[in-house]
Parts: sequence; structure tokens; C-alpha cells
Amino acid sequence: MNPKKDSAKAEKEVATPEISEAELLKTKKEEAKIKKVAEKEEKKAAKIEKKSAPQKAAKIKKVQKRNPLKIHSKKWRAAKEKIDSDKLYSLAEAVKLAKETSTTKFDASLEIHTRLGINPKKSDQIVRASVSLPHGTGKKLRVVAFVVEEKAAAAKKAGAVEAGEESLIEKIGKGWLDFDVAVATPEMMKKLGKIAKTLGQKGLMPNPKAGTVTPDFENAIAEIQKGKVEFRGDSFGILHNLVGKVSFDDAKLVENIEQYLRAVLDAKPKTVKANYLRGIALASSMGPGVRVDANEFLKNL
Repeated sequence: MNPKKDSAKAEKEVATPEISEAELLKTKKEEAKIKKVAEKEEKKAAKIEKKSAPQKAAKIKKVQKRNPLKIHSKKWRAAKEKIDSDKLYSLAEAVKLAKETSTTKFDASLEIHTRLGINPKKSDQIVRASVSLPHGTGKKLRVVAFVVEEKAAAAKKAGAVEAGEESLIEKIGKGWLDFDVAVATPEMMKKLGKIAKTLGQKGLMPNPKAGTVTPDFENAIAEIQKGKVEFRGDSFGILHNLVGKVSFDDAKLVENIEQYLRAVLDAKPKTVKANYLRGIALASSMGPGVRVDANEFLKNL
């Protein structure tokens, strides 16, 4: 006999007592019950999916057959008839036509949509910069400033609706996003890690390329209020921006657009060799688009 083995065996028996037949039966019944509930839920989900599949297919088919023009109002369709969809207009003609085809009762904004010959999936072809429009956009932007508390008063005096550091970061972290542009001093950027995802998803993260990360935050806020706009390519390589109001004079709108397009050309990535400015369209808010002759603009530079 081995005393050590006998002692170890005795300890094992004490540590792992045998399960009674009643407890074992109870456990098996509980497992069976859980399995039965899971199977019932799976059948229920499959039944719902089977029932909704024909409805989904019918809805998709209905949307595919729908005439896209019927989605818009009669007023919009009447405005659309004034535009030749196959024609490329000069910048001056496009501005005049976009104003004439505005369908809103309020003073609509004039939008520019620029399609670029870039691959937005490549990091060396990302287009992001800013430009100060000579006549502004006609829209007052709400700016917040991430600065040390001692400079918060100066930022608010310059035009920021909110300013500060920890208090402002905490407020945004709780869900407050009632602003259009965020400005930050360089030393504040490391503190924005807590809300970087929130700001990034909304396109509000300060960026040096856009001129929103700068020690001269007062001047940055003033420029934004005067009409400085940031442009950045979306996932399709298209820029979307406001360049004024329908109530602006044609000449002022043309000057704004020319300044904007020059800045877009200056921001051309070095890896993009040719056919950078592929398409330009103007439209008032909720109005039809007017295609602009990009080649004519380039010739006049």
C-alpha cells in the first residue's frame, strides 16, 4: 500500500462528492427545457422571415417600377423641364438657372457637388482642405472651441457658442452635438481621444488640413464665421458644399464658386495624374441639378 496515493484519493473524494440521481435528473430536465425554448424561438423566427419575404420582394419590385420623377412635386418637375439634362452649362449660365429653378419659399442655399477622379480608399488620394469664400455662404455657423479654460472667454468673444476643455468634452460625451464646426488648439488634441469617435462619425473632428487645429483659434473662428468652408471627399470621391444663397447676386455666386474650385484644384493629390475634375453640378436646396462644363472653367483659369 502507498500511503501518499491513499491520502490523495481520499482528498479527491472529499473535493468532488457524488451527484445524487435526483439532482442529475433535475439538471437533465432543465437542459431539455432550454433546448425546447430555443427550438421554439428558431421556428418562430423562421416563420416570420418566411411570411415577410414575399412582402419585401413585392415592395422592392414596386420601387423598381416607380417613375423617379413622380417622387418629386409638380413644382420640382416644372423646374426640371427648364434644364437640358444632356447639356453642360457655363458657370454663369448654371448659376442663373439654379436660381431660377429654386422651388422653396425661403431663401435657399446654393449647393455645389464636385466629382473628383480620385480613389477615396487610398490614403494618398484623400482630399480635405478649406477655403474662405469672398462673399461667405450666407449661413451663420455654430462653432465650438477646445481650448484651456483660461482662454474660453476669448474664444466665446471671437464667436464660439461653447468653449473650454474638460467641461466641453464631458458635455459632448453625454451626447450634445448642437454645433457645425469644432476648432482646437494643438495641445488640446490629445484630450479629444475620449470623444474622437463621436466627433469623427459626424465629421466634426478638428483637423490641421482644414485649418481647425491652430494656436490662433480666435482668427480661425472669425474666418469660419465670415465664410470659410471645409471640403472633403466622401466615400465616392464627391465633394458637397454650400457656396452662397439664392438671394446673392449672380456675380458674387460666380466669384465664390471660382474661389472654391481653385482651392479644390490646389488640393489635388500628387498621385492623381489626370482627369481630376470630372464633374460639377449646381443646385438650390431641394431644387434640380444643373451640370457645369468643367473644361470651360479650366480653360478660363
